[in-house]
Amino acid sequence: MVATGVRSGRPAPLRLTRRGRVAVLAFFVLLASLASAVLWTTASRADETPAGPAVSVVVQPGDSLWSIADRMVPERSPQQVVPEIRDLNGIDSAYIYAGQTLAVPSR
Repeated sequence: MVATGVRSGRPAPLRLTRRGRVAVLAFFVLLASLASAVLWTTASRADETPAGPAVSVVVQPGDSLWSIADRMVPERSPQQVVPEIRDLNGIDSAYIYAGQTLAVPSR
């Protein structure tokens, strides 16, 4: 008895349809996009200087968050430092009071 049309011991080669090729290509494009997004966000954060330990400052009459940020962290823009001061101290508004003690990032 001889069987016809049966291959001996070899698996059939993998064949992709047009839809299969598009799906594989889309998968690799998605994977490359995700990898690029992760690398982009990591690289953009590498320029940021890490914040050092917070320093305590007593608010003087006439002080504002802006003036304290400018005086205590002169190497950085007060526009960047003021939100950090607000976050460190749990301040929801721009109001501070003379005699109040604030934590200010050292860098």
